[in-house]
Amino acid sequence: MHASRIPTPVADKSLLGLWNRAASRLGQLIGDSSLVLVARLSIAAIFFMSGRTKVSGLLTITPSTYELFRTEYALPLISPEWAAHLSAYSEHLFPVLLVMGLFTRLSALALLGMTVVIEVFVYPDAWPTHLSWAGLLLLIIARGAGSLSLDRRLGIR
Repeated sequence: MHASRIPTPVADKSLLGLWNRAASRLGQLIGDSSLVLVARLSIAAIFFMSGRTKVSGLLTITPSTYELFRTEYALPLISPEWAAHLSAYSEHLFPVLLVMGLFTRLSALALLGMTVVIEVFVYPDAWPTHLSWAGLLLLIIARGAGSLSLDRRLGIR
């Protein structure tokens, strides 16, 4: 009877070495700047599109937005009118800054704060979505805007 062949440690090391070289090469090809660029564009699109649902024209808050902040989006310690304006303007300003890569960490931090407020006070059952937003925002906060940004050109860390 023939015993099955068990890979030797040398074969494992060779396969492991091949895998590690491939992983390193992928890391070099993709790089942090590419990762944060995709994260910046992705999360900016999510918040900007949400902001567009709250306004008509350029930045006129719609009556339905005020009603949402009186009912479904009601927050403690802040009036529905203020919350509607802060939300709509933040969802326009910070995504635009993220796309440009200007004041990127500050913008990501502001949107992370908004995400926490939404999670805690508005939609606590939507934690998987909010966790994915937080993941993108934390990457941006940790790594900065990357090389394709105004932050880099202006020397803003």
